[in-house]
Amino acid sequence: MKLARRAHRVRIAGFRFAGVRCGLKTRGPDVALVVAEPPAVAAGVFTTCRAPAAPVQLARRRLLGGRLSAVLVHAGNANACTGREGLRTASVATALVGRLLGVPDDEVAPCATGRIGVQVPRARLLRGVRVAAAALRPDGFPAAAQAITTTDAFPKTAVRRLRLGGRRVTVAAFGKGAGMIAPRMATLLVFVVTDASVSRGAARRSLTAAVEGTLNAISVDGDTSTNDTVLLLASGAAGNPRVAAGSGAHLRLTRAVTEVLEEIARLVVLDGEGTTRLVEILVRGARSATDARRVARAIGDSMLCKTAFHGGDPNWGRFVMAAGNAGVPIDQERVDVTIGGVAVARRGRPLPGALGKARARMRRREVRIVLDLHLGRGEGRIVAADLSLAYVRFNAEYTT
Repeated sequence: MKLARRAHRVRIAGFRFAGVRCGLKTRGPDVALVVAEPPAVAAGVFTTCRAPAAPVQLARRRLLGGRLSAVLVHAGNANACTGREGLRTASVATALVGRLLGVPDDEVAPCATGRIGVQVPRARLLRGVRVAAAALRPDGFPAAAQAITTTDAFPKTAVRRLRLGGRRVTVAAFGKGAGMIAPRMATLLVFVVTDASVSRGAARRSLTAAVEGTLNAISVDGDTSTNDTVLLLASGAAGNPRVAAGSGAHLRLTRAVTEVLEEIARLVVLDGEGTTRLVEILVRGARSATDARRVARAIGDSMLCKTAFHGGDPNWGRFVMAAGNAGVPIDQERVDVTIGGVAVARRGRPLPGALGKARARMRRREVRIVLDLHLGRGEGRIVAADLSLAYVRFNAEYTT
């Protein structure tokens, strides 16, 4: 079941956006450009995959300066596993952006998504860059959001508004992702833009904190992409007093960034390739928060658990099995399991008559599963997708 959703129509002071077609995908727009005028304070979080794509390698270096004038994104080709030629393509494309906009090359960050192991048709991409630069508009946010999609059923956007130092501030995000989702540092491509004035340290801390409980806490299929990138750009055009790390304004900004990333994260899971069900897995009573997160992820990534999610099967024994494979302390004689608010097991033993009611809860579009390990105070969660026949069919034929 897919969701029909349109991108938010929003303007963020200090930014222009474009989304155009150059033919990297079989249909639809596939090149997005985000431009900050003047250059924005920038922070980034990237994949932990040890086979990072060429754009990730280049963007990481360019984020060291803490400022960006533009982000170039293309969909339909990941520019991953493409060696020196792939790095050359990313460099040439961002250099063209720099020339067209009159900004330094090292203030342009490249990002890409799509098929891995195929060289990007460079001439086609460069034509797309020229078209995108000519199409830049303050109201181009929806076009950019649409252009970065690949297997997504819809663009994923979120917006929050708040006041900082008496000034109205907007925080908006757009992202893409439907498969290859089990990040350790990011989730495919997500871009947060705000007109807030923020110090570099505050921007970095806000993004890192926001990613941890949102984009780092979802799982569709257990794979971390070569291209995972999350960027935060702050133009400062709202005119608020600059937000300093650790201040009250910083806490409010971090909350807004977290909220937009949480919304994007849930949309990614709901739009997972072949996804029919979103399952929130909450683990309590672990010896530490780290242990709790590991148990939650073990359940969310387990193929047996994912098939139970898909079938609406309240097979709580599988959840305890997966918890036991997380590599952290667990005593099965202490574990309580609740499905959709229905207690199905207590202290490792089934509760009579509970499965019928739990089965009905498991068949809802969204369901929460709670395990209490009764070993400590650690708590952690992830949001996971089920595993369907449609997912298997789609990914069995991805390149053909």
